[in-house]
Amino acid sequence: MKGFDAAARHLSFTRAAAELSLTQSAISRQVQTLEAQLGVRLFLRGVRKLTLTPEGEQLHRAAASALANLAEVCAGLQAGKRRPRVTVSAAISIAALWLVPRLGGFQERYPDVDVRLSADNRTVDLAREEVDVALRYGPPELMPPEALLLFDEVVFPVASPGIATGFPAKPTSADLARVTLLVWRSDVPSPGLDWAPWLVSLGLEKARPKALMQFNQYDQMIRAAADGQGIALGRGPLVRRLVDAGQLAPLMATRERVASRGYFLLPAAGGARPEVDAFIAWLMAEAAGSR
Repeated sequence: MKGFDAAARHLSFTRAAAELSLTQSAISRQVQTLEAQLGVRLFLRGVRKLTLTPEGEQLHRAAASALANLAEVCAGLQAGKRRPRVTVSAAISIAALWLVPRLGGFQERYPDVDVRLSADNRTVDLAREEVDVALRYGPPELMPPEALLLFDEVVFPVASPGIATGFPAKPTSADLARVTLLVWRSDVPSPGLDWAPWLVSLGLEKARPKALMQFNQYDQMIRAAADGQGIALGRGPLVRRLVDAGQLAPLMATRERVASRGYFLLPAAGGARPEVDAFIAWLMAEAAGSR
């Protein structure tokens, strides 16, 4: 029937054979067998031309419909065998410093669920881009009603253990002159990540550091701090694993909570699939441990 359908669509045994990766003679034999079984002619064979008979046209309409329905059912059965997947969109710094180091734990717990991560700072249309979960940083009042708070923004100076060991809790101008300040510059306002208020609070507003090193990606700045290149303002939830691992050390006990900013989970609208529900529950548990 597939051979007949292809021949009827192309009105050519040769083109039908090419479509089905068969020989022209094989398609011709299939049609002849079908005609013999039905007892009717399905094609009028002319010189380099095929024409469907009325009986052939009738059979082709039924065959095309039946084959299309069969293809749809088979596609549905194949889709049912696909591995469940969760698509996550996250701001670059959250993805690099907080989410990616933890994803192995989710995959150990749910080995049959695939995770697709898209790290991007732009605003994502969850429905249009088929995103299940988004992780975002910003003002609470701008988040949609369904957004879930992961953790607040908490900021404090951090450096590599080598620098932190020799840096006093109450530094002087001379202490500051021996270190490089790592500075994050972004188009998005980020309260708490400006060095000026910190220096004022330490009475060092007129002091000058050894040098300034600027970054436009927060995760790169934190990696530079862990490598001993200078002092950075660490976002507590994002640097906690590096602190726990001994790669970074807080320089003082002071912590600044930035009430105007927070980290949020945005679930896609509509009913979630079981794997998405599992991912959200796991994510919220991980967030609770980061507060």
